[in-house]
Amino acid sequence: MTQAIGYAAQSADTLVAPFTFERRALRADDVAMDILYCGVCHSDLHQARNDWGNTMYPVVPGHEIIGRVTAIGSDVTSVKIGDVAAIGCMVDSCMECGDCHEDHEQYCAKGSTLTYNGKDRRDGSPTYGGYSDHIVARDHFVIKLPEGLDAERAAPLLCAGITTWSPLRRWNVGSGTRVAVAGLGGLGHMGVKLAVGLGADVTVLTSSPNKVEDALALGAHRVVLTSDPAAMKAAARSFDMVLDTIPVAHDVSPYLRLLATRGVHVIVGAIAMLPEIHSGMLLSGQKSLAGSGIGGIAETRELLEFCAEKNILPDTETIAMQDILHAYDRMERNDIKYRFVIDMASLAKEKA
Repeated sequence: MTQAIGYAAQSADTLVAPFTFERRALRADDVAMDILYCGVCHSDLHQARNDWGNTMYPVVPGHEIIGRVTAIGSDVTSVKIGDVAAIGCMVDSCMECGDCHEDHEQYCAKGSTLTYNGKDRRDGSPTYGGYSDHIVARDHFVIKLPEGLDAERAAPLLCAGITTWSPLRRWNVGSGTRVAVAGLGGLGHMGVKLAVGLGADVTVLTSSPNKVEDALALGAHRVVLTSDPAAMKAAARSFDMVLDTIPVAHDVSPYLRLLATRGVHVIVGAIAMLPEIHSGMLLSGQKSLAGSGIGGIAETRELLEFCAEKNILPDTETIAMQDILHAYDRMERNDIKYRFVIDMASLAKEKA
């Protein structure tokens, strides 16, 4: 075993703070990495304060991880020592069920093992995330970072990126597809960039006039203000997909009206009870209301390669680990365009 240092929340009422813990010894199919960068996801804050009622304390957040491989188990061939590699929201799954065999490990019938706030499938120990100096994970869930992809900015692709990429690929978005992205935050800005990169005609749906310029700068072809009834009426039946990245409970009915016949509204942002909808909104036009959660390892590898080829990266702001509480505060105020990334070299201060 190796001693690690990171930042953890000890309870719902305490703030994340320095924490020393142990990482497991290397197994034959394990990869060890020194963590270089870790993205900050809103899920980190939700788990730290137990907003979803399932947090196991102490919790070390962080599931958007870029690191350098320092050791590999005897069975590992996918990466080598010295490689820069990535770990996302999962570090294991059963690898035996139908979903795992179809490269959808996130939907594992026995439950995927989360990068943090999970339990190791073999020894039952808690999983600790990327707010730390190093990590050990099963090799299948470690992806070599493609050449040319900026390691400092790539981390949010492992959650915000794959969460929007997976539904875009599932519903075959490409040239000629009309996509509306609802919400323009960490997920939404990646949805815009990726949909544009795939060749779609992209509209941003937002209630905030001050986001119009930002949306167009990200590559959106136009913006519809959802607070403008006339604009929403004019946009009726205009889209093949609404990619809904709004992170809080909201009424999806206005967005269903924007779908063309056989269009799909895909929820990727809200983890909450949503208001009721009238089934007639789906029946009239054979429309679909769907959800999508992160993505599998094959999809994530495809995403990273696509982003390297197209030079698509999240808009990020790099911070020190010691500034995480300030980052949380700004994130809650939507004062970030669009993701924080922690430079884990700053953890050296905690070791001094």
